[in-house]
Amino acid sequence: MPNNMEGRGLTDREMLQLCLELEKGRCRSVSNTLLETSHKELRDIYQNCFQKASSNQLELYETMHSKGWYVQTEASTEDVNRVQEEMQNNLHPDNRF
Repeated sequence: MPNNMEGRGLTDREMLQLCLELEKGRCRSVSNTLLETSHKELRDIYQNCFQKASSNQLELYETMHSKGWYVQTEASTEDVNRVQEEMQNNLHPDNRF
């Protein structure tokens, strides 16, 4: 694939990044629509669309990650515990439940 020098087009990495962003956007859009749909058959269609888009997103992410183009740091145990505590406090701020 040509590189992006001298206007010769997008690199493989740039194309995958764009595709990944499109699939992430599709997941958000379809999930929002799915949450607002009450018609059973239509919900099934949107659920299928969401499953396909999220599968595509994961495949793109895994491809980019395997090439070192999408690097994430692993959360520490302390970070995970802090987020869990914050979520618990947000769900039950006054511990009445």
